[in-house]
Amino acid sequence: MRFMVIVRATAESETGVMPSEELLTQMGNYNEELVKAGIMVGGEGLHPSSKGARVRFSGKQRNVVDGPFAETKELIAGYWLFETGSLAEAIEWVKRAPNLFEGEDNGEVEIRQVYETEDFGPELTPELRAQEDRLRDQLGERR
Repeated sequence: MRFMVIVRATAESETGVMPSEELLTQMGNYNEELVKAGIMVGGEGLHPSSKGARVRFSGKQRNVVDGPFAETKELIAGYWLFETGSLAEAIEWVKRAPNLFEGEDNGEVEIRQVYETEDFGPELTPELRAQEDRLRDQLGERR
């Protein structure tokens, strides 16, 4: 099972404050542990929303809204992609992470299961499955 571990943005991360050397060291060690255990599939930190944009869809219209975005609690500052046997295992790994929220009282990390091809049922026709497999193969070749 794959899980996206979503690190919520904070007021500090949204102003572009970089983590301390100590936290970067702790995170590097934690990420190394995740990789050695075969848990971490990927992960990155994200620039503040002031450097981003949103595209809003309304029928055939597409409207672009430049950042920054007001609701920090709804923003993402980074993520990991884990592969574990269960949600409980993913939770246990997240609980071992260093505190990413230096100076913040209410840091939060969200864990969401990633859909797998078999989760889509009969709506995902054999042709669509083949397309999905081709795309995954192409992505694997890029790595």
